[in-house]
Amino acid sequence: MRILVAWFPNWPVTALGFGDDELVAVIEKDRVVASSRAARAVGVTAGQRRRQAEHACPKLAIAPRDYALEARAFEPLAAAIGTMTPFVEVTRPGYCALAVRGPARYFGGEAGLCEKLADVTRHVGLKIGSPPLRLGIAEGRFAAGLAARRGVVVPKKKTASFLAPFSITVLGEPDLVDLLVRLGIRNLGVFAALPEASVSARFGALGVIAHRRARGLDDEELHPALLGEELAVKNTFDPPAERVDVAAFAARAMADDLMQKLEKKAMSCVRIRIEAETEHGEVLSRLWRGEESFTSQAIVERLRWQLEGWLAGTVPESTPTGGITVLCIVADEVGPAVGRQLGFFGERSDADARAARSLDRLRGLLGPHAVFTAVLRGGRGPADRVAWIPWGEPGPAPEKGEPWPGHHPLPAPALVYETPVLAEVHDAHDEPVRVLTRGVVPTAPQRISIHGGPWIEVIAWSGPWLSDERPWDARVRKRRSRFQILTKDNIGHLCVVEANRWSIEATYD
Repeated sequence: MRILVAWFPNWPVTALGFGDDELVAVIEKDRVVASSRAARAVGVTAGQRRRQAEHACPKLAIAPRDYALEARAFEPLAAAIGTMTPFVEVTRPGYCALAVRGPARYFGGEAGLCEKLADVTRHVGLKIGSPPLRLGIAEGRFAAGLAARRGVVVPKKKTASFLAPFSITVLGEPDLVDLLVRLGIRNLGVFAALPEASVSARFGALGVIAHRRARGLDDEELHPALLGEELAVKNTFDPPAERVDVAAFAARAMADDLMQKLEKKAMSCVRIRIEAETEHGEVLSRLWRGEESFTSQAIVERLRWQLEGWLAGTVPESTPTGGITVLCIVADEVGPAVGRQLGFFGERSDADARAARSLDRLRGLLGPHAVFTAVLRGGRGPADRVAWIPWGEPGPAPEKGEPWPGHHPLPAPALVYETPVLAEVHDAHDEPVRVLTRGVVPTAPQRISIHGGPWIEVIAWSGPWLSDERPWDARVRKRRSRFQILTKDNIGHLCVVEANRWSIEATYD
């Protein structure tokens, strides 16, 4: 099938209202996700850490990523493209696809279709001006996406030769790509030349999908008719939902129900249709294609993107005049859930998916701020390195291996106290152990009393690890020293000393 992909490069930057001639980068979880053309020219690229980007360009403007804003800004463009064909698949804000056959016949061929699409998006009235657009046509969605990056229309039945020179890394599967590179397979042409049976035997189902893409073929066709029924979930609102968060809260339980229906039939879904109807009969329907099989969280995320733009009134002629009364999520394109071979030491992917669905349902029952999960982050103390965030919400990125002067060394303690436990540490002369300037410890710890309890002999200790936080502000300055202490009963403690007062932050198992 010939597919057209419409791609708006650097959409996170464009949606925020920046131009390509401005030095700007969009950051998510302390990493660059998009940068302007001017910023890329001086070495700021996607995937860099923030400090690396600022080192490459000291004048760089940093903006946090805003998914809601991206969705609202993209809705007018999606609506304009939808006037040409009702079957527009939105993968994410700034990236959508449509089948070429019908629209191309109506608009005078593929070249005429591209001209018309560029024209309708150019005349959409946006506050951000006319965003850049790249169009690509090829057989299959994968090839069409690469064609859009080059801005070319691949001639019919020439997709395989177009793909051949591309690096094997464009497949986007890190483990598979790493293995192929180590085997000497560095471009799609070499990979496509391998026999399909051999690829299946060596690399499994994932390798077969990648091999089909390298040959210019799309993934296996998937059809809802395989089930003989429509897989859909529906919810009505009384009174009507006026806000996106109200609809999204209900959608969490709906998405979980849909995933359970699919699981019972051993099916997976790669395309969904989200329909919303207002109390005045206005309807917005949108197709969403996932980059992989949908999860409950991914469905809710797409619904938020869709409703953010619609209810915000970014398309004046289709702005709803009432609240949402009906919400429907349909599994539009499904197929058999492909099993995967587990590793020798076991993989918990299936168990993790079931746990995620259970947490989604629990959150739907108790509310969005009743279920929390722990996320690692940077910090000096053990309590500083864990953040509790509501389940399903984005949190701080893990900062493994980041330099935090004064942080305690690995391994991490097993038990971290919510409030540090007071302790006393004495030397051989029964005097309190003190930490002098620059971390000098004049006498060694010999025994410890925890929270006024009995004295226990210290058989080993290490430290101190010094940290001086905010030394420029006397009101909040914290000068601390951390020690690891092993007692005679073979229990290890992580101790902290502040103003010569000892306390225990954590205990090792």
